Order: sequence, then C-alpha cells, then structure tokens
Amino acid sequence: MKLSDMKAGEKAVVAKLRGDGAVRRRIMDMGLTKGVEVALVKVAPLGDPLQITLRGYDLTLRKEDAERIEVA
Repeated sequence: MKLSDMKAGEKAVVAKLRGDGAVRRRIMDMGLTKGVEVALVKVAPLGDPLQITLRGYDLTLRKEDAERIEVA
C-alpha cells in the first residue's frame, strides 16, 4: 500500500521508497527511510497535501511524494 492510500489515524511502517536520485534523496532527508513508523494525521480537503507524524515531528507531504512511499 502507498502512503497516499492511508486513512487519517492509521499507522504504518515505511517498506520501500520509489523514485529517482534527487527525489528519493529529498524524501530520505525528511526522515522517511525504510523501517520508520509513520502516522497519517490528516488530509487536506482536496486530498493534497497530507500531514504525517514520524520520529516525533509533523511533516506535510505533497500527494505526489506520498505516492512514492510504500508502507506495510
């Protein structure tokens, strides 16, 4: 399942990052690495962006980036 498919309040663990060099690196620099637990806090009314919590802080992601993150 992709991070973008999660519902508000759900928790999951990052299983895989898809994407090319710079995009993948940017996602990893935000703290989204394999094995990290994430919780989807809320989704904006039009579906973009998504607010998640990981490693003790909140992060807002574009839906485009969330579709590159596979969770289990």
